Amino acid sequence: VATDKEQSLKQIMDFRLEKLEKLRELGVNPYPYSFDASHHSKEILADFDKLADKPVSVAGRIVSLRKMGKASFFHVQDMKGKIQVYIKRDEVGEDNYEIFQVLDIGDIVGVSGQVFKTKTEEVTVNCGKLELLSKSIRPLPGAKEKDGEVYHAFKDKEQRYRHRYLDLIVNPEVKDDFIKRAKIITATRNFLDEAGFIEVETPVLQPLYGGASARPFSTRHHTLDQTLYLRIADELYLKRLIAGGFDGVYEISKVFRNEGMDRNHNPEFTMLEFYKAYVDYNFLTDFVESLIRAAAEAINVSTIDVSGQSVDLSKPFLRAGYMDLLKDAVGEDLTDATEKDLSAICKKRKIPLEKDAHLGRMYEVLMRELVEPNLIKPIFVTDYPKVISPLAKIRRDGNESIVERFELFVGGGELANAFSELNDPLDQRRRFEAQVQLRERGDEEAQTLDEDYLQSVEIGMPPTGGVGLGIDRLTMLLIGKTNIKDVIFFPAMRPQDDE
Repeated sequence: VATDKEQSLKQIMDFRLEKLEKLRELGVNPYPYSFDASHHSKEILADFDKLADKPVSVAGRIVSLRKMGKASFFHVQDMKGKIQVYIKRDEVGEDNYEIFQVLDIGDIVGVSGQVFKTKTEEVTVNCGKLELLSKSIRPLPGAKEKDGEVYHAFKDKEQRYRHRYLDLIVNPEVKDDFIKRAKIITATRNFLDEAGFIEVETPVLQPLYGGASARPFSTRHHTLDQTLYLRIADELYLKRLIAGGFDGVYEISKVFRNEGMDRNHNPEFTMLEFYKAYVDYNFLTDFVESLIRAAAEAINVSTIDVSGQSVDLSKPFLRAGYMDLLKDAVGEDLTDATEKDLSAICKKRKIPLEKDAHLGRMYEVLMRELVEPNLIKPIFVTDYPKVISPLAKIRRDGNESIVERFELFVGGGELANAFSELNDPLDQRRRFEAQVQLRERGDEEAQTLDEDYLQSVEIGMPPTGGVGLGIDRLTMLLIGKTNIKDVIFFPAMRPQDDE
């Protein structure tokens, strides 16, 4: 049984289909092939003094209509904004005006005419010719009319994410956010290109997954009769290229992790990874700071709001050791702690652990529960436990349990991860073998042993520094969003019943 809403929608669409048929009867093609637009709306508004009384042509979607007999007003929205159009029957002719009378909110039109200002000083195009470019048969959501003006309300976030095309039409500020995202990515590319890096592409489908601790998506290649995995990171392939003789490489790619979804996690996300030969993680801290500032400058941002705190990006980011932060949180040094030690701390603080949680997982849980929520301003957390960092070099002071790794945290969440990359093939093999043992204990996120990658390290890989940085999270940070779905055009959504 159809709901009142469904019946109402059907009536509207049936009425619009009747209009579509009428247009065809009038000899109008409701879906022509092209239109030559000379200007965007924003250009006309900005350059009125130059364009006054000059001919222009604009194309876009009708977003408001005021039909008033022999003369009417409507607004056309294009990529850059919207502009008012004045149409008069005596100027466009009976046939053109009859076409106008059949138009609806949502139709896409082309308008040619001269620019002028109304008595209320609104820049307007005086329509000399009107062309229908696409007849809309489904109404825009939430249409409301008041005093002859039609307004739209499409604020339900769930529906906005599911129907992003409607979101972009009805909420133009959303389009601005994604334009900023594009500028951030372009600035990131330019920064790395100017620093001498080469952009490369590595496989999305991989016979082994690695470079991160995560659960993968799998698929089947029928011709090869082989299970393949959507990549969880680009790292091991990019480091093969460093071993092959490139001094600096980067990739901005889609990465896939078969894990939970929340405000900071989407199973498909955009990752920047870059690797530079002959540098270490000390070099990378300053480099990452500079990269983030360059991205911010691209969208004219110098200060950001993070969890209610104002952060000046021109100031140096904070730095603190992993074990120092944990010590401050629990009151004791955990550098040489055992599973028994950490289990007792978790039990005392009523922090739940997974069944058969190993030492590395316990470190991660304690850090996540006790430290990370307090890391609001940008801070490099350095020198991680080796047990959770199988691809990073041991710290140069000889401490066998600590590696040269940092993560950049902002607003209580991780933004970037970096290592002085492990290039000792014997140590790397031992680390991989330890990961295999963790998998055998039930850790589905432990890394696999990649024999081909090991061979590339055995050939000889120079000292290297590498970084992974989440583009989605960087965009969230710089444009002030708190949900990753707000910076991904088409985020993953849970199934729903037919609407």
